[in-house]
Amino acid sequence: MASSSDVTPSAGNTPDSRPDSGSAPQGADGTRGGRVRLRRAAVLAVPAALVTAGLAILTAQGALGVQFAISGMPFTVTATELDGTGFAQFGGLDNMAEDSPNAGDTGGQVLVVTSVIKDATLTKLCQSVDLGGTNLLITAGGGDTKVAASDLTTDSTLLSGDAAFNNIEIGNDAATLDKAGPKGRGPKGVFSQQADTVHIKNLRQTNYATTAGVFKLPGLKMRFSDSGC
Repeated sequence: MASSSDVTPSAGNTPDSRPDSGSAPQGADGTRGGRVRLRRAAVLAVPAALVTAGLAILTAQGALGVQFAISGMPFTVTATELDGTGFAQFGGLDNMAEDSPNAGDTGGQVLVVTSVIKDATLTKLCQSVDLGGTNLLITAGGGDTKVAASDLTTDSTLLSGDAAFNNIEIGNDAATLDKAGPKGRGPKGVFSQQADTVHIKNLRQTNYATTAGVFKLPGLKMRFSDSGC
């Protein structure tokens, strides 16, 4: 996102340089100049406050990918095939709980790519998280019935596979996305893309969060394993 640079007015063109018979001259203690500097600092602080408030509102409305504090432990998701209708993707920032032991040198924040699919099916879904010496392994959709999800949202630091999109649009403002529904819209000014449909073969993701309106997991199995997905 582009940022505007500060512009330094030329001498004599600032509001404080114009003669003002009703204003007291600046004293030796710099009182009037101090008030001016405080006013300018307050004005500069307004955009930052508005951005913070805007992000809070977007989170409350479900426009951002995650609506909870992440653990900070990444997990792997794989599927032999993913088919989706209504696809959107944009950048985001996930936050851990305050003083999380997993924060490390990240400051408790992880930069992620948020992917939203209005309706998705996945074949042979596998999810694993490394617990240190063992893995918690979850599998589903290995039989005749596929895993199905609505409003599926994943926050990833890695996504790979063989992908195909129909009617893809790249470079949208994330706040204007409309193909994946309300949850498929991100913050204003953020680079994004969307498509009518998405097909990914041999999907592999490193995720920090997943949410869904409905998540159906036929043939669900959860167990501990020496190896992950």
